[in-house]
Amino acid sequence: MTQPPVQPTRRALLAAGFAFSPLMGALASLTALTVLGGCSREEGWPEGMQPIKWDRDTCNRCRMVISDRRFAVGLAGAGPRQLFNFDDIGCAVFWLRDQAQAHPWMAEPTTRLWVADVFSRGAMPQWLDARLAQYLTKTSPMGYNFGATRHPQAGSVDFRTMGEHVLARAR
Repeated sequence: MTQPPVQPTRRALLAAGFAFSPLMGALASLTALTVLGGCSREEGWPEGMQPIKWDRDTCNRCRMVISDRRFAVGLAGAGPRQLFNFDDIGCAVFWLRDQAQAHPWMAEPTTRLWVADVFSRGAMPQWLDARLAQYLTKTSPMGYNFGATRHPQAGSVDFRTMGEHVLARAR
């Protein structure tokens, strides 16, 4: 005849270091929620930006895979399905011009445009407001050859001037 499994007693569990109390239960639940809540938003991405899956996501304009983190661009409107990523600021400039009529929300003040700092190192770039960034001549994925930086430097230009140079290439 087999014996039923022995259930540990509260005293045995306490002796082994387990503590059961309403306070410990609440603390364990709060810890679990904090850990799980932290997984809902990937760290390092600006609020509202669509996280880029490096080497898998493609540019919304040229359809090239977004690989070089130093030149990535993100665009977000206020509504759903208004998230776009680009592999080069030049692609973003052309897309903004070409899609203005189809996406009038892009002219709204709530629309955000981010660009990676070309001097970023590591897995996650530093994100800048593309309209406030300065642009230096740097070899870029699509050959528009502008990289963003936070502060003005010798030879840097603002967003408007960079956009004019890109559009003058007309490709």
